[in-house]
Amino acid sequence: MKLNGKTIIILGGTSGIGLATAQAAASEGANIVVASSRQKAVDEALAALPGKAAGHVLDLSREDSIARFFEGAGEFDHLVYTAGENLELAEIGKLSIDWARQFWNIRYWGAYTAVKYGAPYIRAGGSIVLTTGVAGARPRKGWTVAASICSAMEGLTRALAIELAPVRVNAVSPGVVRSPLWGAMSEHDREAMYRDASARLLVGRVGEVEDIAEAYLYLMRENFSTGQVTVVDGGTVLV
Repeated sequence: MKLNGKTIIILGGTSGIGLATAQAAASEGANIVVASSRQKAVDEALAALPGKAAGHVLDLSREDSIARFFEGAGEFDHLVYTAGENLELAEIGKLSIDWARQFWNIRYWGAYTAVKYGAPYIRAGGSIVLTTGVAGARPRKGWTVAASICSAMEGLTRALAIELAPVRVNAVSPGVVRSPLWGAMSEHDREAMYRDASARLLVGRVGEVEDIAEAYLYLMRENFSTGQVTVVDGGTVLV
């Protein structure tokens, strides 16, 4: 139980993969701190977490908000970043460039800023786990924005591992996961996507948030990996 007694800050930890990671780590005795831009989401997450957990309202699009958050949080052991807007897919000829830019604000620049201000407070032996996705390695039609962000996150992970050593920096790369990430899609289109993905995948199903949470826990527990991207995709990159 290497996470017992450790303090873990999970930005994006109020829903989906982030909340599943918070629940799994809390069940091992970790002290959890979650943050979201909405108080209601924070309250609902705290109600779903076992033991003592703390929650904060945090605007991850504002540098000053992130800086104040970490100044108030003080020292901790692990930083997990899973935050991001719901994904929307569109072909390049049909999308607005301003619309496309907005997806970088939280997924990339929010993570970058969180590491900038959070890293100085990480205790010896601690780590950072970021989030990317298999879209960078296995893009499909309409995925230009998602693929670009995922590839950028992988490069950022490797660069930060060098710059912040000996703090370990890794990333988790999920495949298609049944989560609120796809909430912008209609239920019909979302279920069709899950169905099509399940038929292709080697494991015969899409991922659940609990599957992906185990990868974040692994990267926090072990002490030797850094600059790595752990793929948890049901075989997506092979088919």
